[in-house]
Amino acid sequence: MGRREVSRGAQVSLLSARKFWHALGFPIVEDEEAMFTEADLMALKAVARLVREEELDETTALAMTRAFARTTDRLAVWQTQLMAEALAPIEIEAALDEADARAVPDLAAAEASALKLADMADALEPLLIYAWRRHLTAAISRMLADADPERSSEGVRRVVGFADLVNFTSLVRRMTERQLAVMVQRFEALCTDIVTAHGGRVIKTVGDEILFVTIEVAPAAAIALDLVDTMAEDDLLPDVRVGMALGPVLSRLGDVFGTTVNRASRLTSVAPGGGVLVDDALASALASGSGFETTALRRRSLRGIGQVTPSELRRAAGARRTTIREVHP
Repeated sequence: MGRREVSRGAQVSLLSARKFWHALGFPIVEDEEAMFTEADLMALKAVARLVREEELDETTALAMTRAFARTTDRLAVWQTQLMAEALAPIEIEAALDEADARAVPDLAAAEASALKLADMADALEPLLIYAWRRHLTAAISRMLADADPERSSEGVRRVVGFADLVNFTSLVRRMTERQLAVMVQRFEALCTDIVTAHGGRVIKTVGDEILFVTIEVAPAAAIALDLVDTMAEDDLLPDVRVGMALGPVLSRLGDVFGTTVNRASRLTSVAPGGGVLVDDALASALASGSGFETTALRRRSLRGIGQVTPSELRRAAGARRTTIREVHP
């Protein structure tokens, strides 16, 4: 089907059809190109029905579509790479100072991955819907809790944390692309397990850094210290440093913004390898609990933030580290 045929079938204008197509992240299609399928028509009909029946206005419907598109695009690329790596021939990894290894799969591995993913698509689809519904339920619960005036009169408050691999830039210069991919994947996997085991949320990962949030302060402290301990015990990964701050945040597009986020980021940049620094608000909140101790350090100026008094976080004497298995069997 061509673009005009699809728009007629969905009973929407060409302009609306084009907006929807762009929101999905797909390139411009010329009128004479017959590249649409029945599935494209059904998707456009579904969105048009939401707008027509006044469930959503067009702006919100397009924003919802963009959210699906950006998330599923990243998901598809991620899973394609994972499958290609899983099906690639097992080779002896080059040493850090040897010639670079190929990060892109060869043709045979790429073709095998394509066939495998095509065969598995129907089996994976229910898992995608299940995960989305579970996360949607959790997000709604958080939204309702944040909106409760008895819980907080200061809007959305979170503990925001950054974990950053130490000396990552120098390591990159000595590693092959494949070695780098293995290290980054291991870092991401360990961080995700630790954060989610304590009830936190991974907001995003950017190579050598992870951004996470929690609602309560004690889980945030446990996450930070577990991250430090886990990376220190791992033979593949370098040490990690963590910075955390407590305060109001602005949540948009699945990300978090604001001064609290910036303060946590700046604290991470000055934290020592294998150490955790927290701001005044988080140190004060942790003082009323048990299992953790903070020591105020010298006052210093952080770029874009101003004067702060960071505190070093550590476990209290006799406190036991909680393993991932104990929290999330």
